[in-house]
Amino acid sequence: MIHDASLDELLQKVWDGGRIDQAEALRLYTLPLEELGALADRRRQLHRAAAHGGRGADTVTYIVDRNVNYTNVCNVYCKFCAFWRAEKDVDSYVITHAEMDRKIEETIALGGNQILMQGGHHPKLTKQWYLDLLAHIRTKFPGFNVHGFSPSELVAFSEFFHEPVEQILRDFVAAGLGSVPGGGGEILVDRVRNRIAPLKADATQWMGVMDTAHRLGLASSITMMFGHVETVEERIEHLEVVRAQQDKSLARLPIADCQSPIDRAAAYATALETGALNGGAFTAFICWTFQPENAALKAPTVGAHEYLRTQALSRIYLDNLPSVQSSWVTQGLEIGQLALRYGANDLGSIMIEENVVSAAGTTYRMTVADMQRLISDLGFEPRQRDNWYRLVK
Repeated sequence: MIHDASLDELLQKVWDGGRIDQAEALRLYTLPLEELGALADRRRQLHRAAAHGGRGADTVTYIVDRNVNYTNVCNVYCKFCAFWRAEKDVDSYVITHAEMDRKIEETIALGGNQILMQGGHHPKLTKQWYLDLLAHIRTKFPGFNVHGFSPSELVAFSEFFHEPVEQILRDFVAAGLGSVPGGGGEILVDRVRNRIAPLKADATQWMGVMDTAHRLGLASSITMMFGHVETVEERIEHLEVVRAQQDKSLARLPIADCQSPIDRAAAYATALETGALNGGAFTAFICWTFQPENAALKAPTVGAHEYLRTQALSRIYLDNLPSVQSSWVTQGLEIGQLALRYGANDLGSIMIEENVVSAAGTTYRMTVADMQRLISDLGFEPRQRDNWYRLVK
């Protein structure tokens, strides 16, 4: 066997916390899964130690919240989505304030502190409808966070309302919006987006919304849905787009002038934890696999092995993001737990309600007790958090 000194150098660079490029990422992708997982777990440890000064390195967080889809009416007809309906369909709906109140009351009763509110691109809902809904939630449930409206929705709103995204975001925040989810990211490469969702926001528009949200001081998450028509190289290109935006967003923030991307991510996490900042960059990355059962898109998806490999590579590549969430919702409880050894430091939400993935044919359920057990069984300390990764007492 010929010894490869350049691979040794790459592995040492990853172990030491150095930044890798796309070619190096593609090389890491071919490593045995266990070896790649060990490197990702090392990165998790470096991030946790940097963000908490050595405290919390063995803490895994989770959140109690609820996915609320305010409408299933959508005019972009994504091929991978089994949730959308046309307005004329008998099972189409738009949520009422009374229904929203019931969902939030149930969430609070279970110890929840936010809703993740997203919906289809409904061309007939007015801007005032959204402002009224946000104001209603803020008035009736003060202090309860609305993590709402993906970039794809906001691009659609800009077209529907004939207003720039920045003005819409300003008005939504004034009405009660607290943060922006990273839904609709899919793969941020237009060749792929044109295949699976040609009527949806393109990659530049999608990330432009996130840049605007960050400039306005909002926190946001970032996602990737993979395992359909994309190549591995395009997954890595997606990661590069995300990392470049995070570099740009962090550079604008009044945080410590750190030398390494991991330290910059840690400074941002600390600023959020202490309340010095309320946002301004991505807080976490979440990836999951395409769920094909009831979707129009006919593409062979990938299994748990590929999910763990992609998450591990993401943790290594996204050196400037504080957190990585496991996706037990699509992978099941056992693989979701195992992902905590492949770079994830967060188990996500107990998902009191979830409609989009389940419509595609995949349904898993989790309680707080389940989540705490899965975390504890690996030797970690389970801690509930809020959207800004502040621990809930």
